Amino acid sequence: MRMDFVKKRIGVAIAVITVGFNALIPAAARAASAREIDRSVTQSLATLYKNTPGAKALADKAVGVLVFPSIVKGGFIIAGQFGDGALRKDGKTVAYYRSLAASYGFQAGVQVFGYVLFFMDEASLQYLDNSAGWELGTGPSLVVLDAGFGKVLSTTTLQKGVYAFIFDQKGLMGGIGIQGSKITRINPSP
Repeated sequence: MRMDFVKKRIGVAIAVITVGFNALIPAAARAASAREIDRSVTQSLATLYKNTPGAKALADKAVGVLVFPSIVKGGFIIAGQFGDGALRKDGKTVAYYRSLAASYGFQAGVQVFGYVLFFMDEASLQYLDNSAGWELGTGPSLVVLDAGFGKVLSTTTLQKGVYAFIFDQKGLMGGIGIQGSKITRINPSP
């Protein structure tokens, strides 16, 4: 009985977040074109590499880099976050993805941030391609690196799994995280 109550609350939370985002966020922001996503990804990577040299060294060893330049998170008690990004291999975009998440708890505010996932082996990258939507926290191991660690990063120890950098945080929101985010492939307009 308790589980049914929790499932209903989660369903209501997702519905409220969906309606709220649809009402508050302009359609253009939700449906960025491939060109707009690529431009944002290029700019975000340039800024990240300039400010965190270790991230560039990690990218050079990665088999794929998935960049979400702008994740919007907001809510009061019930919160949601979303954003579109691109997967790059050898510096070229090969696919587009959307990151979505919902949460419930003591939280309030609005925040924008970006994150980059560095896929260090083919198995991790194949998991992204072969799953019907990858939920971070399941599947390949995920390690979130902070900016301080990124400045003294030694890529010789980072060989397998997926490494993440969160960057460019703006706004006020208690707590930030990418665990639990679901990543699915999208086909934006050119």
